[in-house]
Amino acid sequence: MLTAFASEFGLSDELALKIAAPFGGGVARTGKTCGAVSGGLMALGLKYGYTAPGGRDATYGIAREFMQRFEERHGSLTCRELIGFDILTPEDRERAQQSGVFEDICPRLVHDAAEVVQAMLAEKP
Repeated sequence: MLTAFASEFGLSDELALKIAAPFGGGVARTGKTCGAVSGGLMALGLKYGYTAPGGRDATYGIAREFMQRFEERHGSLTCRELIGFDILTPEDRERAQQSGVFEDICPRLVHDAAEVVQAMLAEKP
């Protein structure tokens, strides 16, 4: 997800992949916040992130708007709920792989997150 916007902000794809690596599977396969959501937040942070405490509110507002738009499309922000498996357990991870969710659902989530980020980048200065 982050690589879709990396070059726009001066990051190489390799560096973007390294930065985002721990966030897959709902953060290290814990099934929590979807990696596509985390990647979208990182991409928005590259544009709207703050470096002084006074910018916090604006950045957090943009982040909440992104999460709201994503959740409106998919009903959740949580990996476990979005894919229907608890991939922290080896058994469920195997069932998820066999079901094809990583090839079917996850790419759609990444696509939709990127679409929302792109729209927000176009809407906001």
